[in-house]
Formats: sequence, structure tokens, C-alpha cells
Amino acid sequence: MAALPPGSTIGILGGGQLGRMLATAAAQLGYRCHIYAPPGDNVACDVAAAYTISEYDDLVALEAFAKACDVVTFEFENVPVSPLESITDLVPVYPPLKALEVAQDRAAEKQFVRALGGKTAEFAVASDEGAVATAIADVGIPCILKTIRMGYDGKGQLRIMADGDIKGAWERTGGQPLIAEAMVSFEAEFSVILVRGQDGEIRFWDSSLNRHVNGILAKSTLPSGALVEGQEQAARDMAAAVASALNYVGVFTAEFFASATGPLFNEIAPRVHNSGHWTIEGAATSQFENHIRAICGLPLGATETIAARVEMENLLGADGDNFEQILADPAAHLHLYGKAEARPGRKIGHVTRLYR
Repeated sequence: MAALPPGSTIGILGGGQLGRMLATAAAQLGYRCHIYAPPGDNVACDVAAAYTISEYDDLVALEAFAKACDVVTFEFENVPVSPLESITDLVPVYPPLKALEVAQDRAAEKQFVRALGGKTAEFAVASDEGAVATAIADVGIPCILKTIRMGYDGKGQLRIMADGDIKGAWERTGGQPLIAEAMVSFEAEFSVILVRGQDGEIRFWDSSLNRHVNGILAKSTLPSGALVEGQEQAARDMAAAVASALNYVGVFTAEFFASATGPLFNEIAPRVHNSGHWTIEGAATSQFENHIRAICGLPLGATETIAARVEMENLLGADGDNFEQILADPAAHLHLYGKAEARPGRKIGHVTRLYR
């Protein structure tokens, strides 16, 4: 595919903050963005040239959207795959739908990575309520039950710490297929974020050390420390193998645990990622700009970190009320997403601090 010239229209499936930041990066390069999302608090629409509000399975609206775009991407991996198959003959879609299919199924995702030589926690599938106890027995207690489909930021997960926790677990996780995943011993959590161009070129950003609270990313920091840095190359090799096997185009994220036996794969995100928000100010080219470059067939930008230390902190709920205090810090770069309601635990922005 020849490079899309400035003035072309990029379609973005999903209307959240990732779409908002993608659209902002695209505008800087001279592109127009068209957002497609179901009804809701679609903050990406505020910064886009056009938007369509309709359900993902509305084939008439989806095809009209595709015909209005020169390329389509997504900021949210839980877009149903089947309706998207109707537009792939109308417009290029990056990343490929195969990446969505793999990422949307936790069991398929782990099997895909294992087939490429990656290491994951032990897991077992419980496709119905009667299989839950057997799956838990297969991996042992303690373990974590996770919904096979959907679920993010700690949603759709239940810790099983004792036999008494098993009763009612199916209902408490929404009455849908699950995996039981063995709890693993690890020292740190980190991300590998890469961008892969249409020609197969891959570039990596430095890995951040990630700290989660209640299943939600709280802070990402760089440098990530000796432990993570010692396992970064092996994790990069694994992430690159997965991206290449998917014939991926765009920004791709793989999350890992740093363990005594090396990097242990956790999950992939076929999109720009929360742990990469620091790249807007902290890297030569942000993850958002490089995603736009990749899907438009442009040369990829440099990815090196440009500060001695970087911290990215998520702002949840009412945290954004402290905007004046945050902006008084000369090291801080504030991003508020314009969400209508600041519910407790909801990501409403982030702040990145650079120390040179």
C-alpha cells in the first residue's frame, strides 16, 4: 500500500481516550479522523473531523463509515470481529482482524503465544459452571478466575484463595466461560510496546515498570530497573514473534511478569496502551504518532526515551480536580480526557513527569 497523503481520512473504531489521543496525533500529521462508536461518553468525537454513533453490528452504518475512510484502525480490542469482516473489502483495516480474534479470547491468546515458544502461567478452561471446580483443581489454589472474553482493568476476575471461594464463582464472574490461571511468583510487571510497519520493520520503546492497584494501572516508570532491563530483550523477542506471526501493522503491546525464570507472558493488547502514554512527552515519537505512521504507510519515527527519568500516573475519579496543583509542577504534563463523569476508579486523565 502506498503511503496515504495528508488530508486522507483515518477511521477509528472506538470513542474513548485512546481514540482521542490517536486523532490528536493524526491531526498533527495533517489527517482527518472519523470516529465510529456506540452511544456513550465518546470523548474522541470532541477532537475528530467526523463521527458516526451506532452499534458495531449495524452493517449499514459500518459500511457507510468504511466508504468514508481511507484506512480503518481501532482503539479498543473488544470490537466484534464478525461485523468488521464486511468492511475489509471496502477499506484497509490495521491491525488485521486476526489480532482482534486472538486478543479477545484469553485461552486462544495463551495458546498462540505458547505455540511460538512463549511461557505463560498454567491455565485451564472452564466452558460451563460444572467445569469450574475441575479447572481450579488442574491449576491449584490459589488461582485467578478470568472471563475468557471481555474484561479489562481488573474486571471479570475473581481470586480463589481457598476451597470456600469456589462456590458461586461462576455467577460472580458473570456466568460465562472462564479460565482458571495459576498465581505466579514475580518481582515486577512490565510492558513491551512496539510498532510494526507495513514493510515488517519493528521498533521498540523502552519498557516501563508498571504498578497496578485493584487491577488498574496506577503508575509506569522508566528506567524500569535492573531486573526488568535484564529480561527486556527476551520479552522483546517474544513480542516481535507474536506481532510478526499476526502480520501486524501498528502499535502492539505485550505485558509480562519479571520472574526468577525469565519473562512470563501475561496478555497482549493489539492497540496503543495505557502504559505507553509516557511516550507523548517522554519519547522521540509517541506511540500514537507511530501508530498513525504505520497504518498510513509512512516511515516509522524514532522511539528513544528523551529524559533521564519518566513517570506516568493515571488520574482516576476526582483526581483531575487537582489540575492546578499538577500544572504548578514544572516537570508535569497533564492530559485530561474530557469525560462527562468522574466516577471512582474511572480513568479521567494522566500526568507524565519528566526529569532530565
